[in-house]
Parts: sequence; C-alpha cells; structure tokens
Amino acid sequence: MLKELIDTYQNIVFFGGAGVSTESGIPDFRSVDGLYNEIYDYPPETIISHSFFVKNPKEFFRFYKNKMIYPNAVPNVTHKALAHLEQQGKVKAVVTQNIDGLHQMAGSKCVYELHGSVHRNYCMNCGKFFGLDAVLEADGVPKCSCGGTIKPDVVLYEEGLDGKTVSGAIAAIQNADLLVVGGTSLTVYPAAGMNDYFRGDKLILINKTVTPFDSRADIVINESLGSVFKEILEGDK
Repeated sequence: MLKELIDTYQNIVFFGGAGVSTESGIPDFRSVDGLYNEIYDYPPETIISHSFFVKNPKEFFRFYKNKMIYPNAVPNVTHKALAHLEQQGKVKAVVTQNIDGLHQMAGSKCVYELHGSVHRNYCMNCGKFFGLDAVLEADGVPKCSCGGTIKPDVVLYEEGLDGKTVSGAIAAIQNADLLVVGGTSLTVYPAAGMNDYFRGDKLILINKTVTPFDSRADIVINESLGSVFKEILEGDK
C-alpha cells in the first residue's frame, strides 16, 4: 500500500527521527540500548544542555565527542531510498531531528535539520565557521585562532530551534500531499508538533513501537525503516 501511495503522489515529505540512523550504527537516545540508559557522572540531558556547555565545556566535549559524533557512519538504505525518491521528483523535502548529516551524504538536497548538524561549528567569539575536524582534532575544548570557543551548531537543551529551518520545514509539511513519518517516538517537542501542520491526503507512520500519532495515521507500519525502504527500492527497479 505504501509503495502504491509513493507511486501515486508527487509531493511527498519525510519526517524522521533517531530510528533513521540506528541502522547506520548511531544509537538513539530513548531506546533500551540508547544513550539515556547508560550511566555517566551527569545525566545526558544535563550534559547536552546550554547551561552545562557554558559551565563545563571540557566535560561537555568529552561526552559530545564520545557519544554524539560518529564520523565513520555511512548512509543506510533509508537515506539512499529517500535521496532516490527526491531525484525522481517525488520527495520534496526531508525534515530530520538527526544531527549526523547522513541524508545529505546520501544525496538528499532539501533537508531541514531541526536540531542542527555536527558538521557545522562556529566560534562563539568571532563567528568563524569550522567543519567537524575542528572538534574531532581538538585536545579538550576546541578553540578558534581568536581564542574563542568553537561551539557545535546543534540545538542543545534550553536552546530554541532555528527559526528559518522551522519555517521551511513547516511550509514543506503544510504543502505535502503525503507525509511519511519514520523512526521517531513523536514525544520530543517542539519537533513532534510539526506533524500538526500536515493538511494533505495521507499520513504514514513507520516505527518499531507505537506513537501518540498512530490513531491519526492512514497506515501504521511497526517494522524497521530499513526493511520497509529496502522493499520500496527493490520494487522501484
């Protein structure tokens, strides 16, 4: 049924969460094996907050580099399928809560990164931008040549989402005929609230566990994204 809908519609938007990237070896936050169930000196929610970053940048970057950055991760079948569907003119945008940049690596062009990207970093003093290597190669807290601290362009707890990114994502969802939501528990706001803007024909939810939006969906698939998109890709050959 999903394949038939994808064949039918020409204005599709995909909204994804951590489950999109788990098959690339990037753990999610809230599953049994996720980061929230590991033990640290501080809770992960505390470490990746703005106030903790300001007060304890050394500890923040120790955690961030060990648990938030996966430089060797590569796009999986879901990323590749979405890029393929964009090239066909069907998927008009990907809205993601992930910060790993794998959608772009797979070839997707229109990607709204609600929570930012590990691949973008900037000096808090002079505003100069840096790539991921500036963080990975730093010994402790990464510093700009001007002496300022280099901050990842990711949205920490206590920080607001980027207004331009949010407005672009909302517009894409509002204009979509088919919205496919995958790999997200739909419990983290304000990102989860994006789906309230959908006014199109069909809403599809693909997630291993139930979500608060299941009752609104036209189709609910409780399977891994990889298995679903593998079938869609194979059926498209």
